Amino acid sequence: MGVNNYLLIDEVSKEAVLIDCTEKNPKIDQVLEEYGAKLKYVLLTHGHFDHVLGVNDFREKYKCEILIHYDDEIILQNIDQFMSGLGFRKTDVQNVDGYIKDNQALKFGDTKIKVIHIPGHSPGSVGFLVEDKIFAGDTIFYECVGRTDLFGGNFNELKKSIEERIFTLDDNITIYPGHGDSTTVGHEKINNKFL
Repeated sequence: MGVNNYLLIDEVSKEAVLIDCTEKNPKIDQVLEEYGAKLKYVLLTHGHFDHVLGVNDFREKYKCEILIHYDDEIILQNIDQFMSGLGFRKTDVQNVDGYIKDNQALKFGDTKIKVIHIPGHSPGSVGFLVEDKIFAGDTIFYECVGRTDLFGGNFNELKKSIEERIFTLDDNITIYPGHGDSTTVGHEKINNKFL
């Protein structure tokens, strides 16, 4: 489904974070091995199946911690129902180890991550702000926004999240979405016709 997964590695400590986790991708294994990196976290921008189907495999292989916002736990626990409703095959529940909240600070090595709660695409959608980048899941795309017709979606909340939580960031911040090409806060303020 063309989901973007982002692997971040702290150069000094070699600790790594994977943002979103589709079905097992050997390229991620290769990069971790090549850099001698240890996966500390899998951070989920939201609970929709296309972003989480590799969670159980990664936990088993890397003994890493899987984190999501609590408001999307219901989506994870009912993944089979959501998938079958969209015509996809049945799957096991993907389990998490803990919950993240708005403004929470995480670290891998010396690299800091700030959690930004941006509901609308789903109740527990979050962005991960790392230096001059935000990993925004399916909240905002290049000149587009995420869909809001799935369980828990709400366009007014989505619009508010983008305007109050993303567009208040510096214009030069790069937005890395859950699908498609990257963009910047400044570009979207001017060119996103959905807002």
